[in-house]
Amino acid sequence: MFKSINPTTGQNIATYPELSPPEIERKLDTAATGFQEWRRTSPAARAQLLSRIADNFERNKDRLAAMATAEMGKTLKSSLAEVEKCIHAFRYYAKVGPEMLAPTRTNFAQGIAETYWLPQGVVLAIMPWNFPYWQVVRFMAPTLMAGNVGLLKHASLVQGTANLLEEMVHDADGPAGLFQNLAVKSNAVADLIADPRIVAVTLTGSEGAGMAVAEQAGRNLKKIVLELGGSDPFIVMPSADLDQAVRAAVTARIQNTGQSCICGKRMIVHAAIYDNFLERFAAAMRAVKAGDPLDPKTDMGPLSSVGQRDTVLRQLAEARDIGAKLLCGGEQPDGPGAYLTAGILTDIPVGNAFTAQEIFGPIAMMFRAADLDDAIRIANDVPFGLGSSVWTQEVQEQARFVTDLQTGMTAVNQILASTPEAPFGGVKRSGHGRELGHYGMQEFVNVKSVLYAR
Repeated sequence: MFKSINPTTGQNIATYPELSPPEIERKLDTAATGFQEWRRTSPAARAQLLSRIADNFERNKDRLAAMATAEMGKTLKSSLAEVEKCIHAFRYYAKVGPEMLAPTRTNFAQGIAETYWLPQGVVLAIMPWNFPYWQVVRFMAPTLMAGNVGLLKHASLVQGTANLLEEMVHDADGPAGLFQNLAVKSNAVADLIADPRIVAVTLTGSEGAGMAVAEQAGRNLKKIVLELGGSDPFIVMPSADLDQAVRAAVTARIQNTGQSCICGKRMIVHAAIYDNFLERFAAAMRAVKAGDPLDPKTDMGPLSSVGQRDTVLRQLAEARDIGAKLLCGGEQPDGPGAYLTAGILTDIPVGNAFTAQEIFGPIAMMFRAADLDDAIRIANDVPFGLGSSVWTQEVQEQARFVTDLQTGMTAVNQILASTPEAPFGGVKRSGHGRELGHYGMQEFVNVKSVLYAR
């Protein structure tokens, strides 16, 4: 049984049954049968279905947003923005997907080589709660467009959201089994990966989950895409527009109550402007209003659960134990809900293992960099390599960050964000493979070569 608990009030929203083994078997059979129909549809027909899914999201966006806010606590305006982003992704792939899947032709000495992008089958997606629609859609839209079908193993606390996702696809009148929610717990994943009807797996989650899935997929020779943890650097250099950088730094740490893989978590600021930046940043973080996520004046809702809030509190205690200072925030307010005030850690000992931790909450870590090389060194001195955000007007500095930061993505003078137009993913222990863009379409296809004699 799954329970959805409203993190704003602590009250139970609903309970959802866990699938029995026969029910899982039926869903797998339905997916495998649905694939045989779906793979034969033309890219143009698939694009039309994606457009109908987008229309369903559009018609139901208030309902969808309300469910996400109730289940994981993000502000309603954030939930609405997430739904709008999903709509954009479906419409984007509906527009450009057929062209992406068009065969290519090349001449060679003995004849003509053509390349086809053919669907492979049933793809299992294991997804987290922090962006309960977008995390799924950034896999779903290109995967369905490519002619595959999807099975979703969503996080336990957002089963209401998972059911709505299935409903939006079902009501678009695609074949049975095109996209289904699997209401199962983590202990069922190994058997799913081993099932021959599933051809590939994509996971967004923790390092531990990624290692477990990678091991299971490797044992069964299944293709995987992993988007794991991040401790993204947010680097500010002297030429930056400081007001703009401070505003962006606050947004990076409080949007989604700090529960985002790709927003800046380690603020690395050049020594020449460090004190000025920190003074402004601290004032802005102290002014953040945490409250009812349904109130449009609220800056930040609760964390997704009491357990997640307590994890961040334990990390703050560990930071203080090694000598770091909590400049502001990081406090649990009185009253119900999984709330935590926005905070800043300073004076973190250089080289301490704590700096490699991902704080999945509204807490920033501050670091002083002596120069450009030092900023890059600090940024790279973690096992993660997901995203990065750099703030500088110097073209040469921008070029150094692009080539030398060990991350899968870099944003220049803006907050890093995912978008269907660009590939999304990381390096090092942040995972491998890509979602979105043309590359996201190609992850789960058979890139088939056909050679014709002259």
